[in-house]
Amino acid sequence: MSSYDVAVIGAGLAGLQAARSLGRRGLKVLLVDRKASAEKPVYTTGIFVRKTLEDFDLPEDCLGRAVRHVTLYSPGGRRISLESPKPEFRVGRIGKLYRRFLAEALEAGVEWLPSTHYLKAEPEGDRVRLHLGVRERPLGVRARYLIGADGARSRVAQDLGLSQNREFIVGLEDVYAGVGLEGPPVFHCFLDPLLAPGYLAWVIHDGEEVHLGVGGYAHRFDPARALEVFRERVRSAAPRAPGRAHPGRRGVAPDRRTPWFAGGRCLGGGLAAHGGGSRPLHAALCLGRPAHPRVSGLG
Repeated sequence: MSSYDVAVIGAGLAGLQAARSLGRRGLKVLLVDRKASAEKPVYTTGIFVRKTLEDFDLPEDCLGRAVRHVTLYSPGGRRISLESPKPEFRVGRIGKLYRRFLAEALEAGVEWLPSTHYLKAEPEGDRVRLHLGVRERPLGVRARYLIGADGARSRVAQDLGLSQNREFIVGLEDVYAGVGLEGPPVFHCFLDPLLAPGYLAWVIHDGEEVHLGVGGYAHRFDPARALEVFRERVRSAAPRAPGRAHPGRRGVAPDRRTPWFAGGRCLGGGLAAHGGGSRPLHAALCLGRPAHPRVSGLG
């Protein structure tokens, strides 16, 4: 049975960041994800806030133009336009960023297991034993530490009795490419209790891509129907063009941040590894920084 210093479950932004950071420290790392490819499908908008841009050295070629202009819309249609002297948002090219992070992880010696399902984990002496499924074949591995970066509804957290999220915001968006832009990039934020109960609807245009989406409490609206209605409302901002890329991106994020959890040799974070808004992206990067002092001190 193979043994590792750290096993990372989930190859979203948090898992990739954790794996490559720990691999660069000389640790033996296993990265596991049920997807066949790290970048398909994408479950996040990729809208990075200024805090993230300042705290992390993200590859410039994986980011769109800086967004300094924000327009807020009330439920009644009134608007307020704001401008910042600093770049407040940038839209990440998430598929490209995932590929880059995975390549850097592999260069650092991380072992990558795609198309692999996490089944369960259990303590075994001073290690954790993981039960995995690789194309319907069972696989057992051991690790000194286990990082659960497997999303807002973390199976790792559930199996090991760690803190879990109870309330969720779901989001759905379309991404368009090749849509012309007049003027500077703008982030349009719509407050609407019917289309986006508890959150917001958005259109962000950085001159290369247009992201149009809705988010809200899962039990209070139908995201697909809300996106259809919202798309018609703002169709002039994102016409149905041949350049449309990634339609129907769907993500889930916690409504409130569950505190970071650590138990024994297991670690996870309260926010989604695969996305659902701009703040979870920052938290995901923080989770893999590298995740915990005890883990980063290995080697």
